[in-house]
Parts: sequence; structure tokens; C-alpha cells
Amino acid sequence: MYAIIRLRGDVNASPDIKYTLELLRLHRVNHCVVAEDNEYSRGMIRKVKDYVAWGEISEEILESLLRNRGRITGGQRLSEELIRDKTSVSTFSELAHALTSSQITMKELAAQGIKPVFRLHPPRKGHSGIKRSYTQGGVLGYHGEKINDLLIKMR
Repeated sequence: MYAIIRLRGDVNASPDIKYTLELLRLHRVNHCVVAEDNEYSRGMIRKVKDYVAWGEISEEILESLLRNRGRITGGQRLSEELIRDKTSVSTFSELAHALTSSQITMKELAAQGIKPVFRLHPPRKGHSGIKRSYTQGGVLGYHGEKINDLLIKMR
């Protein structure tokens, strides 16, 4: 399961990139989505690689995202009572486990009124550069397991 974080705006971006960011539901900077690891997601990520950071999200960080940044339609915070009412699981940890093991998809959660987008803060101590890739010392591109560190900075 991938966490995808938009880090750059779309000024001077091609229409294809803008459309792909729209398909990924990354409408604003510092928004994060969780996507399944399949060829469709990888193709969209490959197209917008110069605008996002992505990597494999851990179950603990996903649970933290759901607990602290999860919202339902209308902007209300996600709670365990709402999880029990809207899904077949009852706690944040069970929901995170069901998402990472593909028992529940984000599309199913969105149909139940749980927003698939997490609005994050800018990272504490700032980015190390949004014009360079991760391998060159920036933050754009593939992070692998280190995406969890970036998500903790953006909590």
C-alpha cells in the first residue's frame, strides 16, 4: 500500500499531469492519499513523480493518519463509533490492518462517507527541497519505507 503526498503546485504543469493529480484526488499541496499497489497506481505515480513523494506506508502510521487526520463527509473527525457504524471493523488498528491487507479498499470507505484524502501540515523543520528527487537530497519521488518519517514530520 502506497502513501502519496503532493508537495508541489500545478503552475506550469501540463494538462496531463493536472488530470492525473485530479484522478489521484491530490487537489492541494500537503494532501495525502493511500493507494493500492497495482499497475494503475504505479502508472499514475510515474506520471506525477516530479510533484509527489510516495512510498510504502506502515500499518502503525496508517493507524495514526486515520486517528489524527481521518475525516468524514462534512468535516467531522473520524471516531471509533463512526468506524463501527460505517464498516465491519470496530477500531482504528483493525481498520488500518484491513486496509493494508486489502480486505477493505479506500473506495469502499469513500462510499461510506469516509474521506480518502488526509490533509497534512507542512513538515516540521521544512522540506529539504521540493525541486530535487529523494536520491539527490530533495523530497520528491520514491522514498520506500522512509515515507513514514516524512508522514511523522507532517503529522
